[in-house]
Amino acid sequence: MPKAPNERKTDYRDAAKIARCLAYNSYRNVYIPDAEDEAVKEYIRMRDNTKDHIKQLKQRILALCTRWRKEFNGTKKCWTVAHMKWLQHLEFDNPVAQEAFDEYVIQLNEANTRLKRYDERIEKWADLPRYAEKVARLTCFCGIKTHVALATIAEVSDFNRFPNANRFASYLGLVPGEYSSGNNINRLGITKQGNSHIRKLLTEAAQCYARALPGRPSAELLKRQRGNDPKVISCANKGNERLKRKYRSIAARKPRPLAVIATARELACFIWGMMTDHLEQVY
Repeated sequence: MPKAPNERKTDYRDAAKIARCLAYNSYRNVYIPDAEDEAVKEYIRMRDNTKDHIKQLKQRILALCTRWRKEFNGTKKCWTVAHMKWLQHLEFDNPVAQEAFDEYVIQLNEANTRLKRYDERIEKWADLPRYAEKVARLTCFCGIKTHVALATIAEVSDFNRFPNANRFASYLGLVPGEYSSGNNINRLGITKQGNSHIRKLLTEAAQCYARALPGRPSAELLKRQRGNDPKVISCANKGNERLKRKYRSIAARKPRPLAVIATARELACFIWGMMTDHLEQVY
């Protein structure tokens, strides 16, 4: 039910709102996912929480090294093979600091092992007849692998409940807000309403278009597209090329984060078109 800013809850107000909704038929149907989609969604979210935990552990290890003036003298990039070897042989003068560092490294190795096991389980679920075809279609897009594809399918379940691509992008909170009055039009940032988990995954996937070159699909993308219907591959390639050029066009005149968000929004539209066989409406 709609709620005004700073509005307090009372039984009288709740009853009045319910009466108005029933009188004017302003209630909207709420989609309820089935048990299997709900279970897969919970597992993938648990996996992503582990990924966030790994990121925190890496930050804490680097912060500990910085506080004790332990600097990696190799390449500037951290968490490469050379950097990991350097960490394995790193020694501190203080035994307590050494123990704290060793415990962080043990936690990181255990979390990486769990993450690998979770990804293997997700790959198996993606091969089930219920998800296999849909996952194969979505992985034809640049930046979308099995994990992101299955997460999107399990979270959304029924894409046909959205009448068009813009409504799906709005559901993910990737559309701009607006604060306008009369002739004054003021565009705001994205609304960030709806499903924050998928919005985060698609935003990360959209960053791949910053590194991809137009007209040059990667070998990994070609491998993921193999075995799909030629029409699906053709539509996905058109979308990939359009998104690559869109990112470069926006990034040339605006900050990079705005280009990524705009690309993520259009990627969501292409996903809706692929899942509902309405790609011609997106183009």
